[in-house]
Amino acid sequence: MCGSCRELIKEIHLYRNALIKTGLKKGLTDPMTIKFSQILDELIFRFQSKCK
Repeated sequence: MCGSCRELIKEIHLYRNALIKTGLKKGLTDPMTIKFSQILDELIFRFQSKCK
């Protein structure tokens, strides 16, 4: 696995944890929770496109 794919995995884990914590603390419709979700979606898309 290439270095950039490893970095994407690290970022995915980071934002997934942030999404879970924020969602539990502030709710699923909080703007920060939604922002983390959007970032996570983009990171997962990049990982799937680049690191198959």
